[in-house]
Parts: sequence; structure tokens; C-alpha cells
Amino acid sequence: MAKITYIEHNGTRHEVEVANGLTVMEGARDNNIPGIEADCGGACACSTCHVYVAPDWVEKLPAKDDMEEDMLDFAYEPDAVRSRLTCQLKVSDALDGLVVQMPEKQI
Repeated sequence: MAKITYIEHNGTRHEVEVANGLTVMEGARDNNIPGIEADCGGACACSTCHVYVAPDWVEKLPAKDDMEEDMLDFAYEPDAVRSRLTCQLKVSDALDGLVVQMPEKQI
């Protein structure tokens, strides 16, 4: 289990435990966290699970693959360094303490 903090665009914080093996997107879905729509269900075929990773976590996460990079081009106000798709972040003990912030909207 990893404790992950999801911060809505308005600043509302949701700190939840997410089981190892799930994705950060599935953790949001399973805990009814608003702001992550995940229209494609985690297939990396949209950008509606886009978040901004806390700056101190950027280097701790696995690198983005080409498919994630391509989908982020369609995200709302992507940040070249901090933007990630939560469907591509697999939860493990190494993600304990991860903090992500949702954009103003998902497109």
C-alpha cells in the first residue's frame, strides 16, 4: 500500500491508501476522487487522468514512454516536467507519499 495525496484544483486534499499493483488513476477512481475522469479506463488513449506531480517527486518516478508523451500533448495546460498521466503510474511502496495535483479541467 502507498499513501497518495490527490489535490483538487481548488486545493481540496484527499489522502488515501492505494494498493500496490493498481495505478494512481485506479486509486483515484476507487476512492471517488474528483478531477480525474479517466475516460479511456486506463488505456493511455486520452489525457483525462492528467495531473501535475509534486516537484520533489518528478525524478523519483519512472520516465514517460513515447505513448504517454504523445497523449500529454492533448492535456489541458501540460507542464513539460511535472505533467503525468495517472494511468501510467503503477503503485508500489516506492510511491508512498506521492502528491499529485489536478489541473483546472480535463479535456
